[in-house]
Amino acid sequence: MAKVALISYTKESELIVACAAKLCYSSEEIAKLKEGLTPSKISSFIDMLAKLGHESPIEHASFTFGIEGVSRALLAQITRHRIASFSVQSQRYVSEEGGFSYVIPPEISKDKEANQVFSRVMEECEKSYENLVSILRKNHQSKLISRGMDTNEAQKLAQKMSIEDARFVLPNACKTKMICTFNARSLMNFFGRRLCNRAQWEIRELALLMLKSVLEVAPNLFSRAGPACLYSFCKEGKMSCRREKEVKSFFMDILKNSKIRV
Repeated sequence: MAKVALISYTKESELIVACAAKLCYSSEEIAKLKEGLTPSKISSFIDMLAKLGHESPIEHASFTFGIEGVSRALLAQITRHRIASFSVQSQRYVSEEGGFSYVIPPEISKDKEANQVFSRVMEECEKSYENLVSILRKNHQSKLISRGMDTNEAQKLAQKMSIEDARFVLPNACKTKMICTFNARSLMNFFGRRLCNRAQWEIRELALLMLKSVLEVAPNLFSRAGPACLYSFCKEGKMSCRREKEVKSFFMDILKNSKIRV
């Protein structure tokens, strides 16, 4: 299962967003914007922004997550959210020799036959990867030494060169880890799409963990976070999950349990 840690975020994020919102509608000097911004006023400003659809002020707050135990398949999905920053463990520099960890989809895990097939494929990928690393490392090292490179240097460079190409046999299931940073507006967009029942199961589970972590530090800011159907209508058309009532109830409970006004 994915592990999520909120490792950094904008301190007093809700106050900063409220200041930015207040600035848009006030003639006051910037130095005086914080005056009178009680917790109640801050909540009111953020609520007003949500109701007006005025989203730019919330971009001033950012949140950085440490994510582990997710697949390379998930990586391909999350990086489609382009207004965010990602640092990902590299398969060019980090060897998977000795056996790589991988994600097993729940539907495969709970079926004995499917799980056996899946496990066998993973084992074959591991063996193929290690065989390729061994073959390529030997070839690269020989060439580098023949060009006059020191043996120790040749060994190190050959290792890097071998795993760079051997990684092509690694599966989408292979686990990876990353650090990613979203501003609050981009994060709301992420939640709207990836908390939907139509989203792929792994990134949906990840999005839920991320939502729970930000609700602990900025509950008002994310008081309307959730799939599109939560406060509006399902935008999936004929692809709808047809479980709108159930979905709304689930997310309303999460928001209420975070002790915020919804």
